[in-house]
Amino acid sequence: MKSRLLGGMTAREFLRRHWQKRPLFVRAALPQFDGLLDARALGALSLRDDVESRRVTRRGRRWETTQGPFRKVFFAKKDFTLLVSGLNLHLDAADRLLRRFDFVPQARLDDVMVSFAAPGGGVGPHVDSYDVFLLQGEGVRRWTVWSPGGTKRAFLSRSGDLLYLPPGWKHDGVALEPCFTYSIGFRAPRGREFAAAFLDFLHERGLPDGRYRDPHLAPARRAAAIPAGMISFAGQVLKKIRWSNAEVLHFLGEYLTMPKSHLVFAPSHTKGPWIRLDAKTQLLYRGTQFFINGDAFRLPARDCPAMRELADQRGIAENRLARQAALIREWRRAGYVHLEKRDG
Repeated sequence: MKSRLLGGMTAREFLRRHWQKRPLFVRAALPQFDGLLDARALGALSLRDDVESRRVTRRGRRWETTQGPFRKVFFAKKDFTLLVSGLNLHLDAADRLLRRFDFVPQARLDDVMVSFAAPGGGVGPHVDSYDVFLLQGEGVRRWTVWSPGGTKRAFLSRSGDLLYLPPGWKHDGVALEPCFTYSIGFRAPRGREFAAAFLDFLHERGLPDGRYRDPHLAPARRAAAIPAGMISFAGQVLKKIRWSNAEVLHFLGEYLTMPKSHLVFAPSHTKGPWIRLDAKTQLLYRGTQFFINGDAFRLPARDCPAMRELADQRGIAENRLARQAALIREWRRAGYVHLEKRDG
């Protein structure tokens, strides 16, 4: 289905032509969009311990960054930006905005970051290592975009305009008047990050062990030389490290759904016939194996279609998961899901 959000392209066309290839600017992608919150509400969020926030102030050609949470709300009249990450975790409308981009797998969706900038405000020219959609709310921002080859393009973004940028494209957005910009970002873990986390995972499950012994040790001819036997021992231990595709899936599912350390879940006491995932909850699956907020579980094959629907749509009628009532009660106590009167 063609989408105004993607400039009249289908999701398949957009992914083939632009995703991680070249930018796309869509005028009036969301023509009625004028933002999700005002400056006062954004300032209030920046005071909270469970919210990631920062202020950026431009001083000539330098940008100074201060990390939140802040003790009081502060807005400068120019050259100032307040940014809040994870807006979708605290505002239902922002979560709905994020889900408009779920033609990209949820395992890649990260969050909605909102920035409020006074005239002259911005974070400076920079390059992101991940894909990003930049949706303009209230106000006007001037964007300058450089291709990896150095070609420069500049344009103005107004309410409802959308800019997609692949990784590696340098860009700079400067507010021409007080304005809001909503950044829909995507996860792109680096190989080192994956490897380090996977080794931790293997360690928890029990890596090969053994103590180095050298009962036939001869006197050292050179005291600082590393013994050949010790090198051989280390090599033999490392060769014993093995993993299966099932272990990789288990690790990846837990890794991708693990909530950030500052997030807090509250028990749910709402009632209704509709199960809705909390905005902070990530539920992913592969086959009959499911992962929720860093935990793994399996279901009988007959219950998998309904659970997959809950994961895909983030909501489902409670009676569809009647056989998993105990699990749903556990998730309600943990704050992972809520019951509602209707699909919200």
